[in-house]
Amino acid sequence: MELSRNAIAVLERRYLKRDETGVPNETPFDMFRRVAYTIAQADLNYSKDADVKAVADEFYNLMTELRFMPNSPTLMNAGRPLGQLSACFVLPVGDSMVEIFDSVKNAALIHKSGGGTGFSFSRLRPLGSTVLSTGGVASGPVSFMKVFNTATEAVKQGGTRRGANMGILRVDHPDIISFIKCKSDSSEITNFNISVGLTEKFMEAVIRGEDYDLIHPATHEKVGTLNAKEVFDLIVDMAWKNGEPGIVFLDRMNADNVVPCVGEIESTNPCGEQPLLPYESCNLGSINLAKMLKREDGNYAIDYDLLGETVDTAIHFLDNVIDVNKYPLPEIDEMTKSTRKVGLGVMGFADMLYRLGVPYNSEEGIEAATSIMRFINDRAHEASCKLAQIRGAFPLFGDSTLANDEPIRNATCTTIAPTGTISIICDASSGVEPLFALSFVRNVMDNDELPQVDPYFEQVAKERGFYTPELMRRIAKEGTLHNIEEVPEDVKRVFVTAHDVSPKYHIRMQSAFQRFTDNAVSKTVNFPNSATRDEVAEVYMLAYRLRCKGVTIYRDGSRSEQVLYVGDKKTQEDEKKTPVVRAITPRPRPEVTKGITEKVVIGCGNLYVTVNYDDDGICEVFANLGRAGGCPSQSEATSRLISTALRSGMSVESIIEQLRGIRCHSTLRQKSTNKNIKVLSCPDAIGRVLERVVKIKAEEDARRMKDGEAKPKEYNPIEVEQLPVDFVHDDNDEPLDATCPECGCHMEHEGGCVICRACGYSKCN
Repeated sequence: MELSRNAIAVLERRYLKRDETGVPNETPFDMFRRVAYTIAQADLNYSKDADVKAVADEFYNLMTELRFMPNSPTLMNAGRPLGQLSACFVLPVGDSMVEIFDSVKNAALIHKSGGGTGFSFSRLRPLGSTVLSTGGVASGPVSFMKVFNTATEAVKQGGTRRGANMGILRVDHPDIISFIKCKSDSSEITNFNISVGLTEKFMEAVIRGEDYDLIHPATHEKVGTLNAKEVFDLIVDMAWKNGEPGIVFLDRMNADNVVPCVGEIESTNPCGEQPLLPYESCNLGSINLAKMLKREDGNYAIDYDLLGETVDTAIHFLDNVIDVNKYPLPEIDEMTKSTRKVGLGVMGFADMLYRLGVPYNSEEGIEAATSIMRFINDRAHEASCKLAQIRGAFPLFGDSTLANDEPIRNATCTTIAPTGTISIICDASSGVEPLFALSFVRNVMDNDELPQVDPYFEQVAKERGFYTPELMRRIAKEGTLHNIEEVPEDVKRVFVTAHDVSPKYHIRMQSAFQRFTDNAVSKTVNFPNSATRDEVAEVYMLAYRLRCKGVTIYRDGSRSEQVLYVGDKKTQEDEKKTPVVRAITPRPRPEVTKGITEKVVIGCGNLYVTVNYDDDGICEVFANLGRAGGCPSQSEATSRLISTALRSGMSVESIIEQLRGIRCHSTLRQKSTNKNIKVLSCPDAIGRVLERVVKIKAEEDARRMKDGEAKPKEYNPIEVEQLPVDFVHDDNDEPLDATCPECGCHMEHEGGCVICRACGYSKCN
């Protein structure tokens, strides 16, 4: 197994088992063996004589050869006590307080177990409707979305994955306008991706410029009309501004619903690729197409024999996951096993095209996508039918739309997911996206570090004689080969990146994969900052005409509040053109401070926490243990880091949020018997004292203002410097605006989500 340095770092950070001190106590090899052995156990359900070791070896080789990788919860949790292996779930949201808060509770349980959730809020009565039981009025879907959002914020997914949600509202819901606008403030509903559920009837009205009806979800009566084109234009406008909402075509999803007898598909998972019935889950995995190649006469060609074998084993693996999975709710267990949906997808498609010498944005590229996905989909169904001969068809097969066909084990077999961190493990391009950049700097604060270069592009550059570190830096800065004269034209033609691909080709590629995918395709259509609303509208209409099931767009720089700029006060135009990386200099420690010292009882004894401040704000923290023992070095390190962060301009509220709730076994063990212990740990104690000082400082400032003293000045300690290599730019020299909150590297908009390929952080998981 050849794992990149970055892959090993991501595995150690997010996937490997840890001991009580948080140190990984298994290797990547151990992890893959753990997963393979656990998933192979399901074979015993169908034969007492099953050779579990041989199956486990087959699964182990599949993963360690980086030919296939299951979704992250399977890697994290298989063979461990949690045992929850599914990535995505859909929960119903009924129109009563009991149903709504049952769904909030269930979502919290799913997020804790490592899954993401999708919801349709279309059944909730609109804002202002009468509530007969209380005589009050309904607060509407958007209000309750905020409740779900807050609950998600409070739950950390098993310590390894953060909560993610999809919120969908039908376009004919009376509150559709407020839903479309609900994320116009980027600080609102931050744990949701949102999409408008469009119907064929609505799209026909858009094309004709006609009005359409708004329907009350409880009475199913018409309660108003809107002009379809105006609503469509509002969706386009909001997406142009900040990338949301996306759109999903509900009627198309339900046309492929194989068990309409159970109900309607109303929502998808957080990235939109998996339409699911209420209480369904889906187990995803992806084939690394870059490994499905062979050499013929010195050139690369697709190895369909290897690809076929890989598909067969992957379907076997995913079907087994359904049986060994520990589901977070009994309703999910029952529904998932009734349809046994799996979602086999791909990654490394862009890498494959590079090696085949095929441009992504070409007719050859579209043809390659069509033929590859047709083969995978057909082979996956064949493999599922063979499993059905041994294990039986999925339980609802007789009531499904497939009842007259050959029995099949899984109601659906294929899904194109964004892949995110598993593509980092495989050192492959994500999903079916074009490569975001051929060269980029992983640590831009280190001027001596060489850029990270796509390995195959680096190989070609060296073979063709145009490789130099300086050129790779320039390519990292440009983000494209388009204007690089040193690169031969035939190389430029093949090695295209996301911003070389026109929006139309993004949609055509999505459509090509969708033709032979049971579920849906997660993909982001990237626009340059200069793109107009009309161009976004054109792509949405093209997605409709080309039979996509949904689409997400992102226009570079549209979330401009995330960018740091040079200088003090510049014109808006100048700010747009001068992106920089963070270079923060803490303000000096003031000579005179005041504050409080508080004694807090913890498991190790008495902790004395001192918090000092001056007119510019809280500036330092000290934490000292009153007797020997405990971990004084860690307390001192924590105090120094907090003090540095405070003097670097970090909000004290953000620091408190990070500290509060941290637990220490020593403190918790003694808390039950020592009633003087009111905290969970040293960091929790520091957070509580900081909270108290914030209130004291606020009261003091209020008194000063009342007495006519000058308002306390606001100190801005962030100083920035222009570095030789900074952010990737598009053709119009506009900044790509997201930086990773965990490592500070550049984030990529792809697969309907945002991913940091340096550390594996993802907005959606």
